[in-house]
Amino acid sequence: MQGNEQLAIIIPKLREIGARIQPSQLDQPTPCKNFTVAGVLGHMTGLASGFAPMFRGEEPPSGNPEPDDNTEMARFDSAMEELLDAVQSPGALDRTIQTPGGEMPGAVFARLVAFDGLVHGWDLATSTGQRWDLDDDLVADVDGFARQAITSEMRDGDAFATEQQPTDNATPVQRLAAFSGRTI
Repeated sequence: MQGNEQLAIIIPKLREIGARIQPSQLDQPTPCKNFTVAGVLGHMTGLASGFAPMFRGEEPPSGNPEPDDNTEMARFDSAMEELLDAVQSPGALDRTIQTPGGEMPGAVFARLVAFDGLVHGWDLATSTGQRWDLDDDLVADVDGFARQAITSEMRDGDAFATEQQPTDNATPVQRLAAFSGRTI
């Protein structure tokens, strides 16, 4: 399954999770140790806003965006919609993209974005008491890619922490989260 196909499933689920987050939950901690719920939303909003132009072959915006009156959840929803549109745009998977991790094909970058979205979606769902139900085949496909793409050099404790040992009864998405460094 291509990254844009994975994101066509993951992003609508992320938008559902975001829509159900209550303002009172924004300060709650998440399994992503450096972020609260608001922090994960802001992180994902910022990345999606920068990545969308890259997938369209445009320069990402420079500097900080102008503040607006939208809530964190509304900005998140809009950024996710824009990212999905961009990754589905003509040529998105074929172009070479200058990413934070270096230059790579759009097809590879889309799979990394799918991995990030899947794990951060689990962070948000776990922290806000929501279900993060994705098809096990999709999770297995993302997991297989991640285990090839994430190297020990990338495990700096910031982007990725040391792989954790999941419990014996962990679900496929929990196993992937543990691989990314989350404690289950």
